[in-house]
Amino acid sequence: MSSAQAKPELQQWHVTEPYLHLHCGLGEGPYYEAATHSLRFVDIKKKRVHTVDLAKGPSAVETIQLDTPVTVTADIDGVDPRDRIVIGAKYGIAALDRRTGLYEYIARFSADADNERLRSNDGAVDPHGRFWLGTMTDIGLDLQPEGSVFLFDGTRTARSMRHPVTIPNSVGWSPDGRILYFTHSTERTIFAFDYHPDTGDVSNERVFYVHDGSGEPDGFRVDVDGNLWQAVYGESRVLKISPDGKLVGEIKLPTQCITCTQFVGTELFITSAGMQEGEGTPEEVELSGALFRVDVGVKGLDPFLFKLSKVVDPAS
Repeated sequence: MSSAQAKPELQQWHVTEPYLHLHCGLGEGPYYEAATHSLRFVDIKKKRVHTVDLAKGPSAVETIQLDTPVTVTADIDGVDPRDRIVIGAKYGIAALDRRTGLYEYIARFSADADNERLRSNDGAVDPHGRFWLGTMTDIGLDLQPEGSVFLFDGTRTARSMRHPVTIPNSVGWSPDGRILYFTHSTERTIFAFDYHPDTGDVSNERVFYVHDGSGEPDGFRVDVDGNLWQAVYGESRVLKISPDGKLVGEIKLPTQCITCTQFVGTELFITSAGMQEGEGTPEEVELSGALFRVDVGVKGLDPFLFKLSKVVDPAS
């Protein structure tokens, strides 16, 4: 093979130790809270929202204990995130009062009876201020293709956009806002759609990337150059995938179950899930459920803010 035909070398980063280790059961949903220069992330299994003050460092952590699986968070347009944020919860999206730790549902997945077999999973706010949020079989039950991807428009309405799905994961957008990406973990596939900048309609579904490996793609974020930084659950790594769907880099980590990523400047924060003794090496088990970080030399896209209708705002 000539040098002109040789495959380019992958960019590589190696992370050997955690930034913060709270021994999460299922660490997920990292989110940069710009107003306070802090990082939020959740523990789905332990039903917690953690916030670390990045100016003070890993010793400055605050935790809210809930009675519901909390899977993802986002800031609300016009609302100080120190007061309230929106969360993905068991039955839908809710407004969480961070001062009291109490939450109130904004909209539920079902207009009828709640489905006890399901919980929310990953999601994100789109350029129009709407919340995309997937559902899947709840922890401890037999995993089935019974979930959906819902779209919440800030009212009491939830619209099903895709069904059935098994483990719906991250949703994100290209830098120009014209492509929506969606990871379906159990299909090991990232899908791409055209996203209309005026109407927010999606069309032209196609396969963007198919993962070849033993693990499953989990959560991702997009950088300013249009690369996806895709966590892979079960493979101890994060993939850097170019805008044309090619693998161009990887971050290697010291534990297996990598769940999601989040940019803070050029640093990438990475969540992970807990492992049991015997599921990996002693080091992999010991460092499971930790939060990691690494400087990757590029900035990420800012998240969009959720537009909550005053008609349904619990605080109105």
